[in-house]
Amino acid sequence: MTDWAQVRDTGYAVPEGRSPAELVTELAGMLRSPDPVVRDRQAYSILATWIGRGVLSAAELRALGDAMVPRFGDPEIQARTFAPLILDAIVTAGVFEPSWVPPFERWYVAEEDLRGYDEKLGWLHAVAHGADLLGTLGLHSAVEPVQMLRLGIGRLLTPTSYVLRDMEDDRLGYALAVTLTRGDLSDSDAVDWLDPALRALANPPVEGITPEVTNTIRTLRVLYVLADHGVRVGDAKKLTPVPRREQVKTKLADVFRIVTPYYL
Repeated sequence: MTDWAQVRDTGYAVPEGRSPAELVTELAGMLRSPDPVVRDRQAYSILATWIGRGVLSAAELRALGDAMVPRFGDPEIQARTFAPLILDAIVTAGVFEPSWVPPFERWYVAEEDLRGYDEKLGWLHAVAHGADLLGTLGLHSAVEPVQMLRLGIGRLLTPTSYVLRDMEDDRLGYALAVTLTRGDLSDSDAVDWLDPALRALANPPVEGITPEVTNTIRTLRVLYVLADHGVRVGDAKKLTPVPRREQVKTKLADVFRIVTPYYL
């Protein structure tokens, strides 16, 4: 049996005499564990480190990505929410399959368990983990950026009883901002994805400010700040400007004004 704690504590070196492919299968299984130490501190941290260091071949990364996709339909919440983190690392490392995108989109907008942290399961972070992958896909040349923008606003407007916490709205706001740095977005594409928010907020539910309205406004406020100041993409030292900064800010202000007319 592999001593994964020792692997982590000794700088994530691949254990002598073991092949990465063999070990990845074991680690992928551990990603479903309800034990946050096994899942997060061991399986995820080791896999993410190995992916980032180039330990795994492109074929091994593709196989790992294919193994993650069915987990979007897994009955266990922790299995569902750690799949996008691994896919994010794989796509960032340069391996991408178009077939991975639709299952992610279906899961992200439909996930009902939006807890950030659970006392027994540890970090779950469906919205934040999905946002990380959304932002990476939003920058990928093989993915239409407006597709990710629409996914983000769809996630926000989906009815829920849960108000986001633990900086999840910031993570999604950042992902949307990163996607908006794409130079191939048309003028209309850069702002029209916000129309569902305008329509939803213009017809408020009878019960008043619902959690999804709160989540939407908070996330879009993050986006406004990033659109105004620029976005730090990846490890870049300089901020990347949002090409249609003023148009985006104006449309966001239209959204805010419906709920908080005193705000802008």
